[in-house]
Formats: sequence, structure tokens, C-alpha cells
Amino acid sequence: MSLSFLLIFSATVFSISIIPGPSMLLALTHGMQYGIKKTLASALGNVSVTVIQAAISIAGLGTILSSSELFFQLIKWAGAAYLIYMGLSLLLAKNSVVQPDNIAVDDKNHTVRKLFLQSSVITAGNPKAIIFFTAVFPQFIDPNISYMLQSITLISLCAVIAFICFMLYAIIGQKLVNLFAQAKIQQRINQLIGGGFISAGIGLASSNR
Repeated sequence: MSLSFLLIFSATVFSISIIPGPSMLLALTHGMQYGIKKTLASALGNVSVTVIQAAISIAGLGTILSSSELFFQLIKWAGAAYLIYMGLSLLLAKNSVVQPDNIAVDDKNHTVRKLFLQSSVITAGNPKAIIFFTAVFPQFIDPNISYMLQSITLISLCAVIAFICFMLYAIIGQKLVNLFAQAKIQQRINQLIGGGFISAGIGLASSNR
């Protein structure tokens, strides 16, 4: 694969990944609530599922799964329900900002697992990612080069790009907390993001594909 092809592929995936969506909203929220270090767990959850989705697509299973209306609808509705749940949790929380220094060791371990699972569920709840990868990957596969090598290269690039985009939003989230230190302002931001989750959930549920 030529360098120009890899750059075009990376730019394509990055331009889609950086668009504000459920996963990026989660990154922003976790960055605000837990700081950049703990949000690494969220980023790993996002990357893990992204790699699985990309692998499914590049293996050719994405075409089968994306053509299955029942499978698509089940994932879509489950993802929409979880997004709305996350949004309501933020709206109803009295104080969503956590002070990492005041968390016990056991609670820190629980928090890391929680962030990883939350991110994994939200990422997996977007079946459109499989369709996207299924549509994009064939455009960058050279039949004259090892399919396995190309697959590993493209999936690795997807993982790196997903991690970068996720952490960029997490950094923005932490900066917002530092910039708006007052509790009332932080609560307003949480309410806005909570509304964003609910809107994303409703949008996902009402979409045809």
C-alpha cells in the first residue's frame, strides 16, 4: 500500500470519527468528570469495539450483518436506549463532577471498569460504524498485496485514529472544567451534554439506516 493511500484512508476515517457523536460526547463527559488519565480507560473501550467492528467489516461479515434488518434494528434500539439512559443520568445527577484525588483505591478500580464498559457499550450501540467500514475498506484494498497485511494495517490505523479523536474530546472536557470551575456552570454543561445524549439516542432510534 502506498503512503498516499494510507494518508487518504486516515484522513477519511479521521474526518468521520472527529464529528461530534455519542462516543465523542462520552469522551467529553468523562474528561470533565474524571480527568484525562481515567478517560484512558474509556478510550480503550472505544478502541477495542472499533477494532472489532473494523475486523468484522474487513472479514466480509459486515455485508451480511448490515443487510440483516433484524440485527441492525436490535443493535440500534439497544444503543438508543443506552444513550437516553446516559442523558437522563446526567440531567438528574446533582453533582456529576468527581474529584479524582478523593477516590479510594477500590473505587478507582471500579471507576476504570465502569468507564471502559460505558464506552464499549456506546460504541457497540452504533451499527452504522460497521456499514461505514464495510463501504470504506474495499476502496483501499490492493488485490496484488497480502490481504492479511493490509487488513492489519488498516485496522491498526482505525484504532490509532479512534484513540486520538476520543482523547482530544477528553482533553476539551477537562479544560472546560478548569475554565468553568463554578458548580452551577458545570451543572449547566452537564445538562447540555445530557440533552445531547438524549437527542443522539432519539436520532439513532428514529433513523432508517
